[in-house]
Amino acid sequence: MATLDLIGLRKSFGQTEVLRQVDLSLADGEMLVIVGASGCGKSTLLRMVAGLERPSAGRIVLGGRDIVGLDPAERDIAMVFQNYALYPHMSVFENMAYGLRIRGLARADIQRRVDEAAGLLGLSELLGRKPRQLSGGQRQRVAMGRAIVREPKLFLFDEPLSNLDAKLRVQMRAEIRRLQRRLGVTSLYVTHDQVEAMTLGDRLLVLHQGHPAQLATPMEVFERPADTYVAGFIGAPAMNFLAATLAEGGTAARLDAGPLVRFVDGRRAGTDGDALTVGIRPEHLSLVPDGLALHVDLIEPLGSETLVHGHLASPGETPLVVKLSGHAPPGETLTVALQPAQLHVFDRASGRRIEPIGAETGRPALVGAGLAQ
Repeated sequence: MATLDLIGLRKSFGQTEVLRQVDLSLADGEMLVIVGASGCGKSTLLRMVAGLERPSAGRIVLGGRDIVGLDPAERDIAMVFQNYALYPHMSVFENMAYGLRIRGLARADIQRRVDEAAGLLGLSELLGRKPRQLSGGQRQRVAMGRAIVREPKLFLFDEPLSNLDAKLRVQMRAEIRRLQRRLGVTSLYVTHDQVEAMTLGDRLLVLHQGHPAQLATPMEVFERPADTYVAGFIGAPAMNFLAATLAEGGTAARLDAGPLVRFVDGRRAGTDGDALTVGIRPEHLSLVPDGLALHVDLIEPLGSETLVHGHLASPGETPLVVKLSGHAPPGETLTVALQPAQLHVFDRASGRRIEPIGAETGRPALVGAGLAQ
């Protein structure tokens, strides 16, 4: 068990800067999920912690010890890969025991550790099989078992569920979280799947083009995204964005599409006419007799709910997605309204979130310039 601190971590390949100034701390036993689009640097960050890539600058401190100069085998870290990385000619038992044999552990100790891990993962009846005789989910359990038997200070997960089908991903997601909590091992988990990110992590680190966009609990990231990138990345379907300007002395936003929407959570600082981006999630739009005219482009019935994809005629045919309970009414045009209590307000130029003026400070809180915690 150990803490993990990343201090001023940077990584460049030639002139290309892949990671920029990553600073974060993991508590003992915490699970941090790193999420972001392909190419944002999340796997590179994991590989640096594992010792498979050397940082261009910065420190990696595990349990109070700087491990940047150590070989991967000396770091006391176990990694679970996307492609399982099992030895095809070895049995399940041999795959799980191999690292322990290399370290010179006694046979009885190896047997005990493998038996305990196999019991945890439901592999006890499969120890004599070869990987080719296992399903994808069973192979992933073996890969996890190989990590568990090492009793490391830190677990690293590199998109371990991406090769599994949807149903199995849900099952394995729950198993990974249950095991991590039971074992209490500090863990870094990399994924591009936001559902995994929301359900697995104690906290999320959202990376954008190699830079930390937000570090917070899953619900805080969802409810108070630090900028328009985070707001558009977390949540499915993605948040809608509407151009607007500040109005009524900072108490409302005038949508370019027409209506005035009043803030119910407090006034924003600034001058009337300041350019804003107003965000609203699809589930926070409702059908009303008189509202924004939405021209329907596509209807996706999903059973208990329906997604309506459309656009506002003005300005510039702004796209809009509405998530409805039940079925969508017929017609080529629907009228929708925003729920004012669910608005997210961003500065249009920087994309950063603009909070209501605080009662104590009298100033707006701009979140997103670096890490929002």
